[in-house]
This record gives sequence, C-alpha cells and structure tokens, in this order.
Amino acid sequence: MQKKLYDNKPLNKLLVVNKPMFRSSNSYLNQIKRKYRNKKAGFSGTLDPFACGCLIVAFGQYSKLFNYIQKTPKTYRATIWLGTTSDSLDTENIIEINDAKILNEQSVQEAVLSTIGEIKYYPPKFSAKKIDGKRAYDLAREGIDVQMKQSVMNITNTKFINYNHPFITFEATVSEGSYIRSLAQIILEKLDRVGTLSYLERLNEGLFKFDNEKSLNPLAYLDLDEIEYKGTKKWIEDGKSISTEFLGDNSDGTFYIKFDDFFSIIQIQNSEVKYLLNKVML
Repeated sequence: MQKKLYDNKPLNKLLVVNKPMFRSSNSYLNQIKRKYRNKKAGFSGTLDPFACGCLIVAFGQYSKLFNYIQKTPKTYRATIWLGTTSDSLDTENIIEINDAKILNEQSVQEAVLSTIGEIKYYPPKFSAKKIDGKRAYDLAREGIDVQMKQSVMNITNTKFINYNHPFITFEATVSEGSYIRSLAQIILEKLDRVGTLSYLERLNEGLFKFDNEKSLNPLAYLDLDEIEYKGTKKWIEDGKSISTEFLGDNSDGTFYIKFDDFFSIIQIQNSEVKYLLNKVML
C-alpha cells in the first residue's frame, strides 16, 4: 500500500530550517512540507537561490503569525571573491575571472567597518525583489531588462572576519529588505576593486536561529505585548465581541490574550476591539 505523502490532521509548528545553496526558498519549503507530511505551511524572509541559512517556516495557524513576529535585525556572513565579475553579483552568472592585486588587510578591514549606517543602494537585478508580481531574478533569467528602484538599508553592525586573498569574509547586521550583494559592491567601491560574492549565509532573523529544526513557542517571538483579559475564556473561544472594560488596557494598539491552550491577537482602536487572529492553538 502506498504511503500517504501528507496527513490530514492539523499541525501547528514554528521552526527554523537551514536552506541549502542553489535551491529556491519555495522549492525547499516543498521538501519541508513532505518531511512533516503537511501541506499547509509558509515561510518568511525569502532567501535568494544562491544564499543559504536561516529560513523561518510555520505550519498550520502559525503561518498567519509572520506579520506579528520579530524578524529583525538580520545577520549575514558573506565572502567576496576579488577579481570576479558576475551579472548576478554572485557565482551563478560569472562573466570573467581575473587576477586581483593583493590588498592591504588594514584597508580591507576599514572598508568593511566603514559601512555602518544608512546606505542608499540599488538591489541586484538577480534578487527576490518583486516587480509587477514577479521575482526580479526570474525576469532577469528570461533576459528581460529589469529597472531596480533605489532603496535604503540600515547597517547596524559589521564585522571583519578575514582576508585570505582573493577572498574577503565579513558579517553584517542589517535591516529588513537589505541586500548583502549590494553591500559587497559598496565595500568593493571603497577598495577600488571588482568582485562578487562567492558565499552568503543568513545566520539569524531577530531571535530566530537554526537549531536542528526545534519546535519554537510562538509567544516567545511575538512582537506584541500581552494584555490582561478579565472575562471568561468561553467568550473568546466563541469569538464574541469584546468590550474594553474587560481588558487591562484600553489604549490603541495590537496585543495578544493568552490562555492555557490557545491565544488570540486583538486590535484596539478608538475604544473598539477587533479580532485579528482568534483561537490560535498552542
């Protein structure tokens, strides 16, 4: 008898997987779905096919929590390959490889450390950025001329790891929507050199780090405050309207109400209470 690929029973699960290089995030998610035998899953923070590392995956009701969890700042480890030119600014579309003059290590370190702050940049054409509903890298691979809009990334920390010619390895902690390939090009401009990334790994997204796909408690990652609820559990279970008089705080904002086996996310606006997500099972 053929084994079922997926179970029908609901699964609520939040975890971090370690996406390998040269796999799209969607493709790897499908593999994870088969592994846990459950179709209803999503991921947050798309990694380009070239990149590897931390990818947040949520099954069941937890896939609706991505708008409410803390996913920044993000830290990446990257390696620049000096003398190499690539259309995609990584090893996927290399045009040529030339010998590069050896740099002074102190100059390399200074260039890496000087990038902290708010930086204007153009995202790579081979990136997961969406243009009219399509990924930029899909359009670029089809030979379509992609015009990328200038963006801003905030670099909160950089760390020089080593320089083993022709490779420069560094780490950067960045804001949402940043592109390390673009940051690498900024570093290369400071060094007056050409190059591309030969390696890119996301180490974390906020508190999320890869830990052998361990199941995570979503309440530990919510970017929300808990609010005191003075009413009955049954009232929330049934999704009945809530008055602010049953809440410990009536100021505007988004909060969560926790019970022993489920939680709900509510929004208070002008003294009116609205369910955003109700009865998310723990």
